[in-house]
Amino acid sequence: MSGQLVLLIIAAYFAAIFLVTWLTNRKKQANDNQAFFTGGRQSPWWVVAIAMIGTSISGVTFISVPGMVAGTQFSYLQMVLGFVAGYFAIAYVLLPLYYRLNLSSIYGYLNQRFGPRSYRTGALFFLLSKFLGCGVRMYLTALVLQLVLFDDMDIPFGLNVAVTMIVVWLYTFRGGVKTLVWTDMLQTLSLIAAVVLCIYYVCQSMGLDASGLWNTIASDEMSRVWYFDDPLDKRYFWKQFLAGMFTTIAMTGLDQDMMQKNLSCRNLHDAKKNVISYGFGFLPVNLLFLALGILLYHFADNIHLSVDKPDQLFPAIATGCDASGQPYLPMIVGVLFVLGLIAAAFSSAGSAVTALTTSVTIDMLQADKKKDEAQLRRTRQWVHVVNCIVMGLLIYLFRVIGSGSVINAVYVIASYTYGPLLGLYLFGLYTKLQVRDRWVPVICVASPLLCLLLATHSEEWFGGYQVGFELLLYNAALTAFGLWTIRKK
Repeated sequence: MSGQLVLLIIAAYFAAIFLVTWLTNRKKQANDNQAFFTGGRQSPWWVVAIAMIGTSISGVTFISVPGMVAGTQFSYLQMVLGFVAGYFAIAYVLLPLYYRLNLSSIYGYLNQRFGPRSYRTGALFFLLSKFLGCGVRMYLTALVLQLVLFDDMDIPFGLNVAVTMIVVWLYTFRGGVKTLVWTDMLQTLSLIAAVVLCIYYVCQSMGLDASGLWNTIASDEMSRVWYFDDPLDKRYFWKQFLAGMFTTIAMTGLDQDMMQKNLSCRNLHDAKKNVISYGFGFLPVNLLFLALGILLYHFADNIHLSVDKPDQLFPAIATGCDASGQPYLPMIVGVLFVLGLIAAAFSSAGSAVTALTTSVTIDMLQADKKKDEAQLRRTRQWVHVVNCIVMGLLIYLFRVIGSGSVINAVYVIASYTYGPLLGLYLFGLYTKLQVRDRWVPVICVASPLLCLLLATHSEEWFGGYQVGFELLLYNAALTAFGLWTIRKK
């Protein structure tokens, strides 16, 4: 696939994104700060539901999930079922709380419940989580674009990252959430269409009709979903289900990035419909990615192609050529791959940078309480620029340390950084105890360190037990226990 064609695809795609940005911001807002932070509480729930699928999937799912089926089979669906349960908890426990308190940043709850140090500790853990998690996701996207496009054009990786973050800034700096719910909806639809069409063209190249597709997937040992036999296995059902449920509560319900668009709905009833709708939407969408993974491995066997890392499988087949220079698949598959990757990655990145700007401006600087509208706007805009720069630097640094399956890296990061947040909210919601606020930061730092010790020695200490994604639960439990030890009499 030629570099000129890729550039044309990217240019056409972002022309559509910038058109949507202009349409949603062409009217002057009486309060553009509220439009940036909460969308003016006017977003249609069904638009937010579609947008949230793209925001949650990101470029990591697009590339990593197809490749991971060789190692984990379809066991990831056990975790996705946990996601659905987690979305019900968000809809009926957390959303009513956030709407009742009329929050722009969800971490304002910690200030009211425990005190200012707990509040800022929660916000800092979110900032750490989001910078690292989004940095990993965008690193993967930038790396693939570098291999597909920029290496042939002798463009260095640093310039690739700089251009990426400039584009993110351009379509988010003014409209914020008000713009994101519409651009993310467009990107989600583009992403799903790309995956469906990729499956179609891979089947066509392998001579598979609908029944052949079904038989290929159903007969393959990689399509095994349920693992109830070995509690020590990372794929054990209850490990994955509970990890999925609490990961969703932490990474969505306690994440300013994810909740910011949910809080832009017109009322609590609409917000609940939105959350439940996109929660169930994850089952068929992730099933598409896993099915594509099996097809790609079969196709790779047919052409005798091997890859060093699971994350390389999809890009290697979609954009690669054989020894004679002929593409493995029709050129349209490479086009769809680039389109889907860009749609997934930029939906996630734009949403993340907007949420980081909200949290820094409101939680850390408290500019909404100290400044008038004009000053708040200037502060927000400068914070947005700085966040884009920091994110770009992180993406560049991840190039040195990136390895393995990136989706695993994202969940491992989440286990350490979202655990204290989950523990704080569980303790706050399900006890009436007050704590010594000044000791909360110590507890929230100690818990992940203890979990790191557990993760590195669990097999030695507990007879071969392997800690998986359930590490998040241990982290939250340690945080909650630590809060109990510093309770006020």
